Amino acid sequence: MTEPVEPPPGWEVVDGKLHRELVFADFAAAFAFMGRVAAEAERLDHHPDWSNSWNTVTIDLVSHDVGAITARDLRLAEAIDRVAAA
Repeated sequence: MTEPVEPPPGWEVVDGKLHRELVFADFAAAFAFMGRVAAEAERLDHHPDWSNSWNTVTIDLVSHDVGAITARDLRLAEAIDRVAAA
């Protein structure tokens, strides 16, 4: 059994994953955000489960190898937050 995780501000734990939805002005802004996050995910060697529907990006983070939220997920959530704030 893993310890409960306190999600970062703006995130919640849903079905054992860190979850966040971000809404942008339009599809182009949402897709540009995803490109910037993809670069951070590659740098951290940890990748989100995510989807995009027009101006909304839905993100779930979990370490599939252990079936739980780990420090890797928290680091990626922090990186995503920095990209979103930029």
